[in-house]
Amino acid sequence: MTAKVPPRTPQTGSGVVLELIRSGAATTRSALIEHLGWSRVTLAKRLDELLEAGLILQSGQEHSGGGRPASSFAVAKDAGLLLAMDIGSSHTRVGITDLISTVLCEDEADIGLFDGPDDIFSWALQVFEHLLRTIGRSFDEVRGIGIGVPGPVDVTSGTLGSPQLDPRWDDVRVRDYLGRLPEDIVITVDRDANILAVGESRLAWREHRDLVVVKAGIGVGCALVLDGRVYRGGRGGAGQLSAPLRTGLSDPLRRLETVASGGTVREGLARGQDRDGIRVRTSADIVRLVEQGDAEAIAAVEAVGEVIGYAIADVVGIINPTAVVVGGNLAEAGDRFIAAIRQAVFRASHAFARQGLVVERARLGMRAGVRGASLLAQDALFDSDRISTLTRSSAGRA
Repeated sequence: MTAKVPPRTPQTGSGVVLELIRSGAATTRSALIEHLGWSRVTLAKRLDELLEAGLILQSGQEHSGGGRPASSFAVAKDAGLLLAMDIGSSHTRVGITDLISTVLCEDEADIGLFDGPDDIFSWALQVFEHLLRTIGRSFDEVRGIGIGVPGPVDVTSGTLGSPQLDPRWDDVRVRDYLGRLPEDIVITVDRDANILAVGESRLAWREHRDLVVVKAGIGVGCALVLDGRVYRGGRGGAGQLSAPLRTGLSDPLRRLETVASGGTVREGLARGQDRDGIRVRTSADIVRLVEQGDAEAIAAVEAVGEVIGYAIADVVGIINPTAVVVGGNLAEAGDRFIAAIRQAVFRASHAFARQGLVVERARLGMRAGVRGASLLAQDALFDSDRISTLTRSSAGRA
């Protein structure tokens, strides 16, 4: 028996209007009519629905061609809050943003994947409560939550895939760890590399439509941005990198992070542990050693960068991006790490694919993950079909 597919809302709903306003593609009545080809009556009805729902507001006056000033519209950014969470292998950042993803406050701690989901989400909820009190707001104002995790995710269900680096995360349904939340709060979960890519591509690399984005910390993740959108593949697992060097053709593929990552640097440095009493646990610890001029740490970071660069070279040849963006804690090690990646990419990639290619450090720095997670929550909250259905239902009740 064939499953029934629910009908999609016709593309004449208010959600389409909100998407144009939110993206900045059209913010006045005349610009919206030009984009949509609708009548003034239809557009007026949709704008009224959005205004009544408190989703948009009139943001002032824009003069149009010498005639009567035209009202412009904007998202009602203060009509709620978004919570953002960027979980790394050894470090996690959380933040609270308005509805257009402007960061209002944030916090971080050396807690990550290997602390397990119970500890991480318990910590995060406590921090969110503290941050909300700090800015004089409450959970009642939260409209959406965006979360990045270092592993494969089924983005349609918010359930983590299997296997994960830590088996406690296998098949975890994130909503189950967030306590009793109202059903109308939107929760979206994605790979940490993908939320980094969303933040960087939409806020910092708008001139580039095709990117390879690498998140390097204790683990290593990769995301692909094709024609301006993050490509997730058939099951949300696109971007998994394997070690580029194998001893034989029959050997199984190994995950890149088992060969070249902050984790492998940490293991190598731990073998010579008595180095001025320095204990290396996180990727931030590795960066501090590099900044202090530790020769062993510098050599290890450069070696890891070289292997990552060789792994990326094949990706560069396959999708022909215009930029490779390197983020994550390990990228804070600076030019030595980025240069090692760049040199390996240029040595190993095809001549045509590397023409004009840029290989640079992420521009948003350590805030990229929080911004990306908030943008994902924003996208889910303002999904066109969801908004069209919501405002239509509200109008019907009225």
